[in-house]
Amino acid sequence: MHYLFIGFLLLGIAAAVIRALGGSPEALSGTMQAMFGAADLAVQVSIGLIGVLTLWTGLFRLAEKSGLAEWVARGVTPLLGRLMPGAVAAPVVNPPPPDADQEAGQTDPMAPVTMNLSANMLGLDNAATPLGLKAMESLQARNPTPDTATDSQIMFLVLNTSSVTLVPVTVLMYRAQQGAADPADIYLPMLMATTASTFIGVWFTARLQKIRLFDPVILAAAGIWLLLLFALGMLAWALPTEAAATLSSSIGNGILLAVVALFLILAHRAKLDAYSTFIDGAKEGFHLAVRLIPFLVAMLVAIAVLREGGVLDLLLNGIRVVAVWAGFDTRFVDALPVAMLKPLSGSGARAMMLEVMQTHGVDSLAGRMAAIMQGSTETTFYVLAVYFGSVGVVKLRYALLCGIVADMAGLLTAIFVTYLFFG
Repeated sequence: MHYLFIGFLLLGIAAAVIRALGGSPEALSGTMQAMFGAADLAVQVSIGLIGVLTLWTGLFRLAEKSGLAEWVARGVTPLLGRLMPGAVAAPVVNPPPPDADQEAGQTDPMAPVTMNLSANMLGLDNAATPLGLKAMESLQARNPTPDTATDSQIMFLVLNTSSVTLVPVTVLMYRAQQGAADPADIYLPMLMATTASTFIGVWFTARLQKIRLFDPVILAAAGIWLLLLFALGMLAWALPTEAAATLSSSIGNGILLAVVALFLILAHRAKLDAYSTFIDGAKEGFHLAVRLIPFLVAMLVAIAVLREGGVLDLLLNGIRVVAVWAGFDTRFVDALPVAMLKPLSGSGARAMMLEVMQTHGVDSLAGRMAAIMQGSTETTFYVLAVYFGSVGVVKLRYALLCGIVADMAGLLTAIFVTYLFFG
């Protein structure tokens, strides 16, 4: 994180100075304003997370105490245990801090990991983040070197940043708002892109960690996923536009409410004081949100300076020149701002997606490609800052490399499938 932090800042500052010397003195003031704005945004994000973290850490405490989390974890341990063997085998060596759950070190780490990945697949962002933080805390309890990322934490990061999503409600909603003739026509290409991101990211990380992927359990899980992908793709393709969007939204929200109801019912069956148990877990979410502020300030400020300095614009112009020289279709370059911003800033990529849609048309090749890119991966640097920052990990090892490989796989696949379906 040291080199990433100073590298982003110095590169952005250098680019702003060059622009100022080239006749754009406003570049310096714009970069300074971007720094202060990003610092404010980091605090706003953390404050905005307080309610969500408080709610979901409280609910997850009910799942822990009722035994549901452990039951779910046992069901997926055969798969995740092969992808993250250290999380299963390692003993608790680094218990959580006093203001956190004293029993977190004793909880099977696969429980919060499983629930986080399930929330991601269903597009439940508000639930995925607090569950992901809980999972990282549980993995950190088995980290013998607290300031350094373990293999299991890196694999968990890749699974999050590759962001396989079965129910991409948000992207479909934005396309509908922009007047797309068929908001759901990108559903299958988006699933293909996010699946490529996950498969390539896991494969690359497994190679570095010497994990054997040609295992019957892993191959069976991959096969089941591909069959489910095919079935959902055919369903989205067959349904009318409004029905497909409604189905996606209903699936996500319905499952979320069902999960909350299940937590409460099982807590009652286990004869827990659900209210007191929820409050105990909710306190942890409040403290966790506050601990995130300095980490978010550092990363968001660095990203803002890099963007405002003009580094991304310079890179895009270079790509366009190369594409013209090579004789390629250059329409994909119009969507690349989304690809450039997606690993850095989720809100920035979302704003750029809307700008591309408004400038080139929501049903243009660039407009569709921007939407597919938006749904193909997660914000790698945000996940790095939030997940690793929440447990004090500062030595990332090869985590950033694996996350970027997953991002590149998803974004390149997004370009390919957009041309395949709509080119």
